[in-house]
Amino acid sequence: MNRIILTLTTVSFAVSSLVGCAGMTETQRDTTTGAAIGAVAGAVVGRATAGGSKGKSTATGAAVGAALGAAGGYLWSQRMQEQKATMEQATAGTGVQVSQTADNQLKLDIPSDISFDVGRYDIKPDMRPVLDRLANSLNQHPVTTIRIIGHTDSTGSDAVNNPLSVNRAAATRDYLAMRGVSSSRMAIDGLGSRQPIADNATAAGRAMNRRVEIFIAEPPR
Repeated sequence: MNRIILTLTTVSFAVSSLVGCAGMTETQRDTTTGAAIGAVAGAVVGRATAGGSKGKSTATGAAVGAALGAAGGYLWSQRMQEQKATMEQATAGTGVQVSQTADNQLKLDIPSDISFDVGRYDIKPDMRPVLDRLANSLNQHPVTTIRIIGHTDSTGSDAVNNPLSVNRAAATRDYLAMRGVSSSRMAIDGLGSRQPIADNATAAGRAMNRRVEIFIAEPPR
């Protein structure tokens, strides 16, 4: 246990020391932060999956996590900030939530009242202007990648909800592609009802869970 605490304490000290170094470029800061976050995650995973040599697994997990974090972090550049401001302005009053994630992705959370009707995956008219503006922004920033995740409420079985959530993501991707966004930049997934953000016991909660999330990221170059 003492060795685990020491590892995590060392990682925390490294985060505060390295990220605060003067003269670092934006890329270097983002890579350092990614490495530190990865180290902490790796330490926790190592501790959770350890057998007899817990301290060794934690230290190894931290080292592996640091390497993955450094390689897989995203940049929050001026371009990303501009896209966020553009989408906030474009979606004002629509119910779409625009945010920056902890790992520097731009996230658009599109609720059911403008995206999809119950049990359907065809895009509603109110969603089209939002996607039109998003496509325009994406075409102006071709270095970014896009990940689209579909969700459902808990009504129905997984046999229905899982493909429905994928079809919602695919419909969103196809609409953006028709507006000029390269399909090679876009990946889709569907999580069915597995990641609710509200209580499925109420109609309002189920409506919140029927949604599409779009993640936009700028990988380090």
